[in-house]
Amino acid sequence: MSENSRSLEAGLLLNKNQNDINECRITAVVLFSTFVSVCGSFCYGCAAGYSSVAQNGITTDLGLSVAQYSMFGSLMTFGGMIGAICSGKAADLMGRKGTMWFAQIFCIFGWLAIAFAKDSMWLDAGRLSTGFAVGLFSYVIPVYIAEVTPKHVRGAFVFSNQLMQSCGLSLFYVIGNFIHWRNLALIALIPCALQVVTLFFIPESPRLLGKWGRDKECRASLQRLRGDDADVSQEANSIKETMILFEEGPKSRVLDLFQRRYAPSVVIGVGLMLLQQLSGSSGIIFYVGSVFDKGGFPSSIGSMILAVIMIPKALLGLILVEKMGRRPLLLASTGGMCFFSLLLSFSFCFRSYGILDELTPIFTCIGVVGFISSFAVGMGGLPWIIMSEIFPMNVKVSAGTVVTLANWSFGWIVAFAYNFMLEWNASGTFLIFFSVCAGGIAFIYAMVPETKGRTLEDIQASLTDFLQ
Repeated sequence: MSENSRSLEAGLLLNKNQNDINECRITAVVLFSTFVSVCGSFCYGCAAGYSSVAQNGITTDLGLSVAQYSMFGSLMTFGGMIGAICSGKAADLMGRKGTMWFAQIFCIFGWLAIAFAKDSMWLDAGRLSTGFAVGLFSYVIPVYIAEVTPKHVRGAFVFSNQLMQSCGLSLFYVIGNFIHWRNLALIALIPCALQVVTLFFIPESPRLLGKWGRDKECRASLQRLRGDDADVSQEANSIKETMILFEEGPKSRVLDLFQRRYAPSVVIGVGLMLLQQLSGSSGIIFYVGSVFDKGGFPSSIGSMILAVIMIPKALLGLILVEKMGRRPLLLASTGGMCFFSLLLSFSFCFRSYGILDELTPIFTCIGVVGFISSFAVGMGGLPWIIMSEIFPMNVKVSAGTVVTLANWSFGWIVAFAYNFMLEWNASGTFLIFFSVCAGGIAFIYAMVPETKGRTLEDIQASLTDFLQ
């Protein structure tokens, strides 16, 4: 081998090693950008936990019936449905950062309306506005994190979205037992204000800047994210080449999703969102106090137990998502939800016949804590991670809108009907949720691919070519 050949080979090897180092680097900017974006997830968790702990106070002070309070609780998911319709387009037109700012306008207004509500109209308006904000957050936050983080930690970083939701939920489950519901709404403004200020200090998504044709800003954003001394030319060129291919193709429309090549991505994305909601998660989380009361377990103690368990379980999911991978963790999480739904169904069934009546409160506590913990470990966050990974940039707007809309639409149905279902037949309600989870295990096993450790471009290309 000649001296020149050896030099060339050494140079190529050196460049490859340098690129591998750049891809594995986690900079302070990536960490801070992720933290700022998941402040919106914390707001989401606060809103989800609020309806459970504030139920007794609001119904007493404002004289609301069960139907009126069910409407109030479910309006967050209805607002989320409206936000979902706008989410993809907003994230593309205003940018990922701009969409988060836009969402916070509605979030802040919503909490203020709830805090100073004198009747159900302002209460509902505030809940609807907050729901619209979290509908935008549910799409833009996982997409932004997936687009700024290195591939080897992308799953864990996107899962921090679920971790921060759990933190917000846990905080409100704890302090909601001691703080008046109006003051609780004012406390929820703190993470909103924090995100509004800190968004000024993080970069825009380089992939979005590449899509907008702003190559210079795309490279500058990548440089900030990967470090001043990192060579970002390969990653920037890869983004540019991908965007050129998408620009040469037809523009994204919702009808494009019905093309055969996008079928696997759409089925996986929508299927996981339906499974997440039809498993009963929204109902249990929004009205967990009602479930504890139905089973004869003190709701204040149950909320405290959940608050203690939620964050460690979400942290476990954050660790396992890159260790186990998306698919095995989804199967384990759904299996746990399946088991605990069945336990709750049997518990309420035995109580209706006067069997093991003294054990029902214990079984209720174990079932609720087990279900929500299983949900937090995987099913709560993984559908959003996978959604952010499987769609190409040319259909990401329309696909993200459809998938997020599916999530919030069915979430609204479950949240609104949940209290009525519980009054109808508690055992039958959880038997339905068990059946959905059992079907979900089969769906995940048959359809959902493993995306751990693969670039977004590789994942999207493999799914797009799957049926070709």
